[in-house]
Amino acid sequence: MKLAQLNFSTLYQELRPSGGAINFNNLTLGGIIGALLPYIFGIAGLLLLLYLIFGGFSLLTSGGDPKAVQAAKEKITFALIGFVIVFVSFWLVQIIGRILNINAIIQIFG
Repeated sequence: MKLAQLNFSTLYQELRPSGGAINFNNLTLGGIIGALLPYIFGIAGLLLLLYLIFGGFSLLTSGGDPKAVQAAKEKITFALIGFVIVFVSFWLVQIIGRILNINAIIQIFG
């Protein structure tokens, strides 16, 4: 998925059950999350990358100040922990979907 190539009309098609406007009576939270999940993971990955770059830049510009170095190392550590959380959550959902044979979960990411 490329973020610059988001097709909101396709996303809208996925969110509405059948022709016309969105019928909020039949729209479930699971349907909304299922349609938005690939975009959420893409945005999370982009934010993690930016946070990691910001931590590295802070480390480079710390000037040897121990407090600034420690703060920059914490930013990098938190970015890596966030990456692990997103990575594990993606695979955990996929494994559970395959174990329980839930095609809606398996097909979210192709």
